[in-house]
Amino acid sequence: MHRPPAPYTVRPATSADAEGARRLMLDTFYRDFGYGYVPAWHQDVIDIKSTYLDDPRHVLMVALHHGEVVATTGIRSAGPAHPPHPRWLAERYPSATTAQLVRVYVHPDHRRHGLARTLVDRACAFAAETPGYDCVYLHTNVDVPGAEAFWRSMAKEIFDARTTGEHGPGVATVHFEIPLL
Repeated sequence: MHRPPAPYTVRPATSADAEGARRLMLDTFYRDFGYGYVPAWHQDVIDIKSTYLDDPRHVLMVALHHGEVVATTGIRSAGPAHPPHPRWLAERYPSATTAQLVRVYVHPDHRRHGLARTLVDRACAFAAETPGYDCVYLHTNVDVPGAEAFWRSMAKEIFDARTTGEHGPGVATVHFEIPLL
């Protein structure tokens, strides 16, 4: 398991981390993704406490730098939604047994320090230790610089939506799986 370099602390989020995590996530939607907050996609960001902190099958991991949240990664008991994702994909990854890896975000000033890899490792360890999960599923927008190479180094591609156009034109979504250890 990867360890973050000093002066970073990686741990499960607490209520005290919720506002900093929310700020980082919203900044990522606007700065990196360019589309901002979308209520249908981002409800967990608004209600971090009930989504991640109150559900024993969910977790939000955070990386802190001098007490400030600079990176996040979450696990939710949820498969991909149909629509917008293909029905066969939603059936392959049912919500009850799928640990979906979400919100893998690192503030630009703190990238290239191994934080994302460390957070993903810890989130996957959480999923492996939580009864009922069969696998870890994720999808990513490969138009985000570095995203595709990062996920290919850690996960197995399941479906590249760019090749079929099933998500519609201009959507660069690739779906991955990480086996539980």
